[in-house]
Amino acid sequence: MNVEVRPIRTATDEALAKAFAGARSSLPGGAYVKAQREAAFGRFEACGLPTRRVEQWKYTDLRTFMREAKPLAAAPGEAERQRAEAAGAVFAGVAPRRLVFVDGRFVAELSDLSALEPGMSITSLAEALAGGAPDVIRRVGDSNVGQGDIAYALNTAFMADGAVIKLAADAHVARPIHLVFAYCSDKGSAVFTRSQVVIGDRARLTLIESHEYFGAPDCQVNNALDLAIGEDAQLDHVKLGGDGDDALHVATIGATLGSNAQYRDFALTLGGAMVRNQIFVACAGEGATIDLRGASLLRGRQHADTTLVLDHAAPGCQSRELFKSVLEDESRSVFQGKIVVRPKAQKTDARMMTQALLLSETAEANSKPELEIFADDVQCGHGATAGALDDKLRFYLMARGIPAKEAEALLIKAFIGEAIDDIAHEGVHEALASVVAAELDRRG
Repeated sequence: MNVEVRPIRTATDEALAKAFAGARSSLPGGAYVKAQREAAFGRFEACGLPTRRVEQWKYTDLRTFMREAKPLAAAPGEAERQRAEAAGAVFAGVAPRRLVFVDGRFVAELSDLSALEPGMSITSLAEALAGGAPDVIRRVGDSNVGQGDIAYALNTAFMADGAVIKLAADAHVARPIHLVFAYCSDKGSAVFTRSQVVIGDRARLTLIESHEYFGAPDCQVNNALDLAIGEDAQLDHVKLGGDGDDALHVATIGATLGSNAQYRDFALTLGGAMVRNQIFVACAGEGATIDLRGASLLRGRQHADTTLVLDHAAPGCQSRELFKSVLEDESRSVFQGKIVVRPKAQKTDARMMTQALLLSETAEANSKPELEIFADDVQCGHGATAGALDDKLRFYLMARGIPAKEAEALLIKAFIGEAIDDIAHEGVHEALASVVAAELDRRG
């Protein structure tokens, strides 16, 4: 006799079900999108919020962190829009094209859509879904990267707005695009945003993404980014996560790479009650190159989780991953990285490393690297380290007249700098380096 096992429905599960029932008719999209939303929410109802019993969420018990479901964010008013004017200032020196989202809604008057470069189109997801854009709608259903993840399913069910960026073949956009997400509501609320970026063959783009908190500190964010990178195309993506101390932030990237495509990604996390950055990459074309890097600066009881799944499905692809965490007080970092090499993916070259710097005896670093290799002509490896600051190096600096706190800051900058140094855009690199320096000065 087979016994059907159903998860126990919590108050948060019930609140999400009530929110979906109340919002489903007003969310953008026609019949096909509505069917995708219903199916996605059905997957959530069948499983509930993930707990430690779900292997992919073993170190980040979302049910524990999310003890209540905040109401869906309302459309921003004038006060929220004024607060958002200061968002994204750290990248002002780069002079990017800004696309501003306030509490999850696109705000055209704070954005820059004038004089788009040849071969580029930009619209909001809400507008594209409401207008029946067939390619945008198709991607909502066809995106299978990360589809089994419950957080991504919830995003599909509730997604309200986001950016849709398309580059035609051979389009080279020198000016970066900056997705500015500002959370400005005075009331704790939930925001679900979904963006699509399609890079045509041989096209190039630098994409910046920043998340900043100006309103209630206990905002709940579920953000997703779907990437399709064509043959011989290149995408550099940089994400800066703000320090909303009570914020819950889950972000999912699903990327599909064509032949000889290049995808570079860097994420800097400056805190949050719980932050999870998860990336699912499918190397669908031969000779693709991936470089994923990240750094976290955590304090208090902050928790940051980086989860990666790299699926090498084509031959001759290369991937490199380097993630670093600096942990103070009782903060906690999680790294889960899985490299999958399919039988046909011969000549795969994959390397993965995670390193944690523990500045207190109560900080905790969890690392879980994995390799699943089904081909025989490959080079794959992984490593993980955790430890305290090198006392000899600190003494060396102090012996030359550098105060203890400044010596520690220099060592931490050098530790983080290895992950930042490969950012190709010089202005973006300098902006992030200044953010790290300012953060260390503030904490010192």
